[in-house]
Amino acid sequence: MNIKHIIKDFEKGQKELSNIGESITIFGGSRFKENSIYYQKAMEISKKLSDNGYNIITGGSTGIMEASNRGAKLSNQTKSIGIHIDNLPFEQHPNKYLDKELEFHYFFTRKVMLINYSSAYIIMPGGFGTLDEFFEVLNLIRTKKHQSVPIVLFGIEYWGKLYEFIHTTMLEYETINQNDLKYLFLSDDIDEVIKRIK
Repeated sequence: MNIKHIIKDFEKGQKELSNIGESITIFGGSRFKENSIYYQKAMEISKKLSDNGYNIITGGSTGIMEASNRGAKLSNQTKSIGIHIDNLPFEQHPNKYLDKELEFHYFFTRKVMLINYSSAYIIMPGGFGTLDEFFEVLNLIRTKKHQSVPIVLFGIEYWGKLYEFIHTTMLEYETINQNDLKYLFLSDDIDEVIKRIK
């Protein structure tokens, strides 16, 4: 790990994102194709959020990220922002729907930028990276290291079992408490998501 890369990443993020205004970060997997229902839903959600004045921030790559940036571009009311990693051997190249593209050297500095400047988070279906981002956001809010804002798990069929595990097993074993979950909700309803965020 190179301290110069870390400093450069943080300086770049601060310079480019500190004054962007109200923004929503949408997390989700890179492997979803255009014909996927979740690709289509991500595009619809981001367009409606952009119509309501929110910039859209994603990891800037393919799949759900592309769909979210694409929705913002369809609206053309706010900025479509992509924050991605350089020199990954797979799955990481910028999509074509970005107004602002930022490239970072480390995952952890990139994740800080994806989280730090947003007023809410939408967790679309995804893999290990999406789970990592979801639990990071949830833990930061729970421990009051980030402002308390909505976290949406979008996709009842995809996230339902995880949501149930959190609300049953984790609560039963008292590894968390009910108060830890008050900003988290599960939905398939785009209008409900927009309402919660607003």
